[in-house]
Amino acid sequence: MEGKAIYSIAKKEFLDNYRNKWIIALSIIFLILTLVISYFSTRGGVGWKDLGNTIGGMMFFVQILIPIIALMLSYATIVGEREKGSLSLLLSYPIKREEIIIGKFLGLSSVLAIAIFIGFGISGIIIGINVKDVQWGDYLVFILSSILFGVVYIALAIFFSSVLKKRSTAIGAAIFIWFLFAMIWNIILFGILVSNYGFDKISQEDWMAPDWYYVSSIINPITAFSMLVALNVGPVQADIAGKLPTFYTTETTLLILFLWIIIPLLVALYIFKKKDI
Repeated sequence: MEGKAIYSIAKKEFLDNYRNKWIIALSIIFLILTLVISYFSTRGGVGWKDLGNTIGGMMFFVQILIPIIALMLSYATIVGEREKGSLSLLLSYPIKREEIIIGKFLGLSSVLAIAIFIGFGISGIIIGINVKDVQWGDYLVFILSSILFGVVYIALAIFFSSVLKKRSTAIGAAIFIWFLFAMIWNIILFGILVSNYGFDKISQEDWMAPDWYYVSSIINPITAFSMLVALNVGPVQADIAGKLPTFYTTETTLLILFLWIIIPLLVALYIFKKKDI
């Protein structure tokens, strides 16, 4: 019964977003973004770049865009239904609260995953037609890593949506978490480095920051995603060769990203089960 309830909620969440054209819109965004960056990227001048160099050009935009899309897609999934009163109706059925959280998480994750796969997949095929020696393995790693990265923010948005009482508060929390990971986190770490070691020292080409800096940095899901791609995609890896500590590994980055999914969901489940609706 539990599996059936989770599937039904996930299916409803997926179909609601499909009817609202979210999947189509997101797929088109990812498709256009990839093609524009591949053709107009400054790497090698105007013209089609191979998929490896396209990934290098896309990294910044993906780090910014996917979290925004995931957060906007998910921030109201619980709190929005609570405000409309539909959550109370849903809970009047023989459905457990954890089934609601898990079902919504799976449904929203599938929306984002399919949009990324379609958008990046179609653009990859178009680029592949126009260039030689296509690195399909690298590109598949990039797509899967981007999906995992987006799912992190789905989990974070569901956490806020479950524990907060108002839709406006949930969107405020979503905006804050985006700013925290995209800007504030690295600014704070850089400020601590400068205050402790001085700008002249940290700007030296052969200087390595202390381990605490690299640990604090990779805890940020944006850094973990970047390192996951960099460690497994040739052209991106070449840009950072010799500049990483030994504990920056594929396993480490995957562990951090999965923890950013599991922990917010577990906390959301715990609080949501105890919350009066």
